[in-house]
Amino acid sequence: MKDVSFQLYSARNFPPLAEVLSALGEAGYTQVEGYGALYASLTDGEIAGFKSGLDRHGLAMPTAHFGLDMLEADPERVLKIAKTLGIRAIYCPYLMPDQRPTDATGWRAFGARLQAAGKPFREAGLDFGWHNHDFEFFALPDGSVPLDLIFAGGPELSWEADIAWIVRGDADPFAWISKYGSRITAVHVKDIAPKGENASEDGWADVGQGTLDWKALIQALSRTSAKYFIAEHDNPSDFRRFAKRSLASIQSY
Repeated sequence: MKDVSFQLYSARNFPPLAEVLSALGEAGYTQVEGYGALYASLTDGEIAGFKSGLDRHGLAMPTAHFGLDMLEADPERVLKIAKTLGIRAIYCPYLMPDQRPTDATGWRAFGARLQAAGKPFREAGLDFGWHNHDFEFFALPDGSVPLDLIFAGGPELSWEADIAWIVRGDADPFAWISKYGSRITAVHVKDIAPKGENASEDGWADVGQGTLDWKALIQALSRTSAKYFIAEHDNPSDFRRFAKRSLASIQSY
């Protein structure tokens, strides 16, 4: 696997961004994934400057996260950013705890909301979908599971599958990959440290240094529609270490 992306959220605590992009290019990355806070407040000129920085270090940005508020309130702005940066797939990444539905009807309605939010992006020829955390896998009182309901309400939604969050949601990633493989267009490649380790990094690990069987997972994911594989660590103490070790591991599978 050659074209591995780096989720820039993993380096949010290590400014300036120009040095991050330089380090990633030197490490051998050719792609990155953006996140909402990175560009949501930038001017058109700053977005163009960001694109120049990507180009300078041999980096493309085929995928990106945008918050639901921006996706719904200003889709034209999102499309303009996507065009400037060369983004081809957009994923809505999160729903705050106080906004999460509590029953099956609510989750299905949320899926329909995402379906509607994605309409202008699909019409522009972009992929649009949902990025999971762990809460989508916790069964509701009636036994239904939020991710199933989201996809039922949003029949055209793609899925950026964050495998480690599936595991943290006490679910079997292989079962979910099999169930919705046709929806998976991107994957967050992330690892979980052995129990009790890496507490200072919130229990995450560099890819290949944790408990997930990424060799088998990559094989399973190769049978899906996944186009993009994005290395991520939610809280690394050293993003350069994470970037280098993870890229080497992923490319070895």
